[in-house]
Amino acid sequence: MKILVTGFDPFGKETINPSYEALKLLPDIIDGAKIIKLEVPTAFKRGPQATIDAIEKYRPDYVLCIGQAGGRSQMTPEFVGINYAQARIPDNDEDQPLASPLVSEGPNAYFTQLPVYAMVNKMKENGIPASVSYSAGTYVCNAMLYCVLHALNTKYPKIKGGFMHVPYAISQTVDRPSGTPGMNLNDIAKGIELSIKAILENPADILSKEGTTH
Repeated sequence: MKILVTGFDPFGKETINPSYEALKLLPDIIDGAKIIKLEVPTAFKRGPQATIDAIEKYRPDYVLCIGQAGGRSQMTPEFVGINYAQARIPDNDEDQPLASPLVSEGPNAYFTQLPVYAMVNKMKENGIPASVSYSAGTYVCNAMLYCVLHALNTKYPKIKGGFMHVPYAISQTVDRPSGTPGMNLNDIAKGIELSIKAILENPADILSKEGTTH
């Protein structure tokens, strides 16, 4: 069993990206599964392509992509990726798509193939704040989720994949306004490890009352 886990390099004015810093803390084997860790560029085109290239190379059983969601206070597995890019700031390649499809004539959306409710349940049972997110945004993280799922659906049907956002690392909140949420990198890594355990334990997702009232 092999699981490809990706994290992004820093972007904007950040000097670290907790999505990859946390990956460095993961064990190389989790519940018997080999963990393949990959840093990818925060770029609309190169980020997803680097992941798809790694899928072709390693042929993992699962793909879990991780990204930073500054402002969120919980670990948030994503439920859906949309075929839309709207970049508030340029990516690391100075690309700034506006109102653009990610895949020409691709479907409007792909739903995750990972047991996101089981992932959240596993994290919460072990003291890690978590909830399912129903919007991955319109920046590179959503592009990663959508493009990877497009590749899995069209070329690698036996591989399952999805995406999870993580909060700022505590060090990233030092010069931000009071109350800006952050999480210890060790806890972020623990949340990722627990999510991987939930993926391995749950070929099908659990029923959950997770959801919104708006």
